[in-house]
Amino acid sequence: RIVASAEEAWEAAQDIGLPVAVKPSDANHGRGVALDLTTQEEVEAAFHVAEPEGSDVMVERFIRGSEHRLLVVGGRVVAAARGEVITVTGDGKATVAELIDAQINTDPRRGLTDDFPLNKIIVSEDPAVLLDLQRQGLAPEAVPAYGRVVLIQRNGNVAIDCTDQIHPDVAHAAVLAAKIVGLDIAGIDLVAEDIGKPLQAQRGAIVEVNAGPGLLMHLKPAIGSPRPVGRAIVDHLFAGEESGRIPIIGVAGSQGTSTIARMVAWLTHLSGRHVGLACSDGLFFDRRCADQNDCANWPSAHRLLMNRAVQAAVIENGAASILRDGLAYDRCQIGIVTDFGGAETLAEFDVRDTDQLHKVLRTQVDVVLASGAAVLNAADERVCALGELCDGEVILYAADSQLAAIAEHRAAGGRAVVLRDGRVLLATGASETPLGELGSLMFRHRSRGELAVRALLASVAAAWALGIAPDLIVAGIETFEPELTLQFDPATPSIVSDPVQAATRD
Repeated sequence: RIVASAEEAWEAAQDIGLPVAVKPSDANHGRGVALDLTTQEEVEAAFHVAEPEGSDVMVERFIRGSEHRLLVVGGRVVAAARGEVITVTGDGKATVAELIDAQINTDPRRGLTDDFPLNKIIVSEDPAVLLDLQRQGLAPEAVPAYGRVVLIQRNGNVAIDCTDQIHPDVAHAAVLAAKIVGLDIAGIDLVAEDIGKPLQAQRGAIVEVNAGPGLLMHLKPAIGSPRPVGRAIVDHLFAGEESGRIPIIGVAGSQGTSTIARMVAWLTHLSGRHVGLACSDGLFFDRRCADQNDCANWPSAHRLLMNRAVQAAVIENGAASILRDGLAYDRCQIGIVTDFGGAETLAEFDVRDTDQLHKVLRTQVDVVLASGAAVLNAADERVCALGELCDGEVILYAADSQLAAIAEHRAAGGRAVVLRDGRVLLATGASETPLGELGSLMFRHRSRGELAVRALLASVAAAWALGIAPDLIVAGIETFEPELTLQFDPATPSIVSDPVQAATRD
């Protein structure tokens, strides 16, 4: 019960039934907590100890037993620690404060920082310790008789691992408490005389659920084995084989890169993901244009990657942007390189010829994940050679299926997207899967030049690398509008790019 005065605390204690506990409603580390209170004097004194430590003071039924902290992660208990009552034994000579320093604070497990599993006890700074001493008729400067056991601290010493002793019913109660509060990671404080027995049989109880549980007691227990709680939390947050990364597709080069970026984004969107796109035609979230300016740069890509709603990102990276700021991501799933053109525009970076672009555009291939793929233009020997730098798979594309690079790559079992007799083929080693007639795929696009064909093949290769089904790739190409059509959404001042609506209007 929440109480506002010492008198009200005593009234609540009588209603609840003695003994009781008095503590702050929102403190931590056991500060201001007084336990096993049986008299009016003790309850009222405890109120004044608890009041400065939190927003409110509450009176609770006292539960006999030891403190325990159970860590619940993803619906299971992964670690448990037990506390112990701390005492000193008088020698007839030393004061209580001296006994604390000699018998407790000399323990190497105790310290004043988070590096230590137990805290040093500074009597002058701990009103709860002073209260317990007062209840025993003592003060810090008092000299206990020889052999007298003096209680110093009842709580706040949870550092003994007891994970292997938990009764299934106790674990079930802890998991249920976390679920009721709505937490998938929680620290459950419970008091019981024996954690190896059901709580009801021993009148044990859960006294608190913590949304931000400490881990040190489990990682560095004073007694017992450390528990890998960090791994349990990470495994829960990134369940199964997921890496926690979203698919990122980077497009580098100078020819048709914006069209490739938009086509790949469209195909990825059709596969069911919320897609972000940063390219020279603007910044897009799904089909909504957030910025009409040239967004093939680091700041725009960074904006896109900060959007937590984005489930896949397609980012165009020009050589100038890479030289100026680098890539906005550390690794990517797909890295596309189209050509080594545009050296004449990079004089400010001391780039004078095409050969120097190798050091720039290799960046896009260097960051491909081992589970990803580099999509490279086989018609350009310098681009094709970048495959040696890729940690993942290499998928080549070319309009000429007879290129030596394509033949060599396929002979080694590699994948390629090529043209043969006017048909787009998905080739893996010696096997080939026809995707469709080039004429029908390019019909809607009007532009049938070499650049448009290469953009189509590169986009198909990237979609194939992402695991998008061939039928969906065909459907996506047929509904893609290469000429960007922007319109204002009547509901908002934002600009919307809608390839389907644009195709319908045409």
